[in-house]
Formats: sequence, C-alpha cells, structure tokens
Amino acid sequence: MKKFKLGFTLIELLIVIALLGALAVGLLAALDPFEQLKKGTDTGVRNTVSEVHGSIIRYYAIKNYMPWCTAAGVCGTEPNGTLLSSLSTMIASIVTTGELKTDFEALAGTGTLGKIYVTGSDTDATAAVCYAPKAKSFANDPNTKYTSAGVEDAACPSGDPTDNCYWCVK
Repeated sequence: MKKFKLGFTLIELLIVIALLGALAVGLLAALDPFEQLKKGTDTGVRNTVSEVHGSIIRYYAIKNYMPWCTAAGVCGTEPNGTLLSSLSTMIASIVTTGELKTDFEALAGTGTLGKIYVTGSDTDATAAVCYAPKAKSFANDPNTKYTSAGVEDAACPSGDPTDNCYWCVK
C-alpha cells in the first residue's frame, strides 16, 4: 500500500517563484517607472501652460491689451521666449483681473514656472506659451514642434526629450 502526500516539492515551488520573478522583471521593464514619472510631471506642466495661455487671452479680452503692458499701446519689452518665473509682474496683472488664482505662483511652484516660456505681441494680440517635454511620448507629440519662442522648428518633433523641441499653446 502506497502512501501519497499532497503538496508541492521544493523544486516545483522554486520553479514557480523563478517564473513569477522573471515575469515581474519583464513587466517592470515594459512599464519603465521613470518614464511614467516624467509623463506625470509633463502632464502637470502642460496643464499649467494651457491655464496661463487661457488667462492671457481672457486678460486681453477684458483689458484690450496684453498683461505685459501697463495700458493700451503702452508696452515695454514684450516677452520673447521669456521664462514665466521671471514674469511675476505679468502674473500679478492677470491675478488682479481674477483670471488666475491669487496663489497661482505658490500652487504652480517655482519648478514648474521655471519650465514655461512665454512669447507675445500686443500689436497683433498673440501669445505662445511653451515648455520642453521630458517624457518620450510627449516629445513625440505632433504639437512638440516649436522653439521656446513659439516658432515652428522643422527638426521637431524629434522624439528625443534632450532636443530643444517645445510643446506650445498659441
């Protein structure tokens, strides 16, 4: 009479653990967690870019001049690929009209504001707000075809986040 024991042998358990480990490594490589972090950061910056551009257009609709001017026809240096973090006077002007929240700069953070470039003209009432994406998928976006000044660049989109290709709202 043979006695059978139910269960798995140590070898069988080790083989299953090794297979699960190999699958986990493959999945981790496919997901690329650093790329996912870059996508998340780019999404936040992209939302801020759209918010700033919309606020500039709404400001113009209210005041009939751009926020970097002090009155209609009274403009100093217009932004030309200028970092948003250095345009605190412009942001303050937009905040006074209620088109941006009072604590916009604090909420956006200096890190985000230091990635956004603004270009504009009061004479033809145009504005371009741009940023350089760090995620590969955003670097491949068809709208990532500009310089920091919002001018189309024939070499973009390159798909390489280290190139100087910018995603802009115009």
